[in-house]
Amino acid sequence: MIRLADDLELLRGFPPFGFNVYVMGGVVVDAATRLGTRRILRQLAGRKLTAHALTHAHPDHQGATRAICERFDLPLWCGEADADAAETEGLIMARMPPHWLSRTVGPRWTGPPHPVARRLREGDEVGGFAVVETPGHTIGHISFWREHDRVLVIGDVVANMHIYLGYPTLREPERIFSLDPEQNRRSAERLASLEPRLICFGHGPPLRDPRRFARFVARFARRASGV
Repeated sequence: MIRLADDLELLRGFPPFGFNVYVMGGVVVDAATRLGTRRILRQLAGRKLTAHALTHAHPDHQGATRAICERFDLPLWCGEADADAAETEGLIMARMPPHWLSRTVGPRWTGPPHPVARRLREGDEVGGFAVVETPGHTIGHISFWREHDRVLVIGDVVANMHIYLGYPTLREPERIFSLDPEQNRRSAERLASLEPRLICFGHGPPLRDPRRFARFVARFARRASGV
């Protein structure tokens, strides 16, 4: 694992930073695709874990969820509005915008559903971080914020990787996977206003440049408003 900050580690993956899974104060955050199950379980073995939480219910974040929960006897936590998708067969795909690419890869990446033990809301505490409701990419997307050292785990509100070419670059989530891009932009603006010092993404390497992050978010917010 890669240590990013106190009580925050990133599992190693393939491709590197492609589908990020974190351990945050003993809570496993996200679960990549089901194709990464063995890799994830191997790296988590022997660790003291308390729960498994999702930033959102999408195939590339939920894939190994049931395996993680069952192997380590962990409760599953999820944003309140995404919880039904996490625990209901077929609902993850049904809630995604219709597109041939998601219809092709989604069923191969999505893991089996699993009951949600805790439906997370704004301000809830998870592994020493506060839940921030950041809808748009999905209806129940959440992020995690730790104010004392200004660390942010952002899920897919913004990515730091070109998903087709693989190189690091700040990007909005692709519209073909986002339920409400305009609402997602508002969520990104809210997160940028926190002035995080470390931003940890669902896809792409962590970023320790709050000014760059703020400039990027301001730029796509201006595009959204037509300025």
